[in-house]
Amino acid sequence: MELSTEEIQRAVRAALAEDIGAGDVTTLATVPKSATLSAAMVAREPLVLAGLALAQTAFRELDHELIIAPHTTDGDHCDAGQILLRVSGPARSILTAERVALNFVQRLTGVATLTAQFVAQLQGTNCQLLDTRKTTPGWRHFEKYAVKCGGGRNHRVGLYDMVLIKDNHLAALRHEPPNAIAAAVQRARAAYPDLKVEVEADTLDQVRQAVAARADIILLDNMSLDELRAAVAIVAGRAQTEASGGVNLQTARAIAETGVNFISVGSITHSARAVDIALDFES
Repeated sequence: MELSTEEIQRAVRAALAEDIGAGDVTTLATVPKSATLSAAMVAREPLVLAGLALAQTAFRELDHELIIAPHTTDGDHCDAGQILLRVSGPARSILTAERVALNFVQRLTGVATLTAQFVAQLQGTNCQLLDTRKTTPGWRHFEKYAVKCGGGRNHRVGLYDMVLIKDNHLAALRHEPPNAIAAAVQRARAAYPDLKVEVEADTLDQVRQAVAARADIILLDNMSLDELRAAVAIVAGRAQTEASGGVNLQTARAIAETGVNFISVGSITHSARAVDIALDFES
């Protein structure tokens, strides 16, 4: 997942319009037009950076006279106290753009940092971390980009780029012969022959059915460690396996060691905490 200049500009312009409205009344009332400032964006805690281009764009969109000097790049592991970028120029512009710039980089860096913590738990295994569609509406591309900055891998971008047959789909086909999974996979192959087909399995019997139906990926939903190991043995390399449900930083390692190919984690996008980043004004 990469971000285009156009989508960055579109998001930043919308955020600036939302925040500024008819004008930054506090800054306009109190700060002379001639005043200048220099400021540093600083990490207040260890983090993995994401979204710096959106912060830069927030300053640049507001005032092309500002001088912006990045000191880091997205994906960098930064220490507390490290300077991420510097900006200098008209004080009014820096003060007005400050919150929008920080909002983007704090929230996306939070996603990248949490992702990196999960990735660290999987080191030494053959398991990769996947994101999900549990994203902030309108921010999916940005959050999935941040997942990549943190070392994770993007799963489906949306409903259009891969077939994922879940339990609710199977419920609608429960009377189809020879079984719901076989019928669903067959229909998916016929309708979208170029797309990968993944099937959610809640039981080991469903795993066997998904293997027989030649699914590309089998989603092992909320299974115990013993069940995951048994599922991996049943699949025996004939499909890729993805574990989902009950995954957190304390359980991720043990799940990865069952032999699954992927672990998907919704919390890296829907529950990541905004990290502590500040804009410190320099004398």
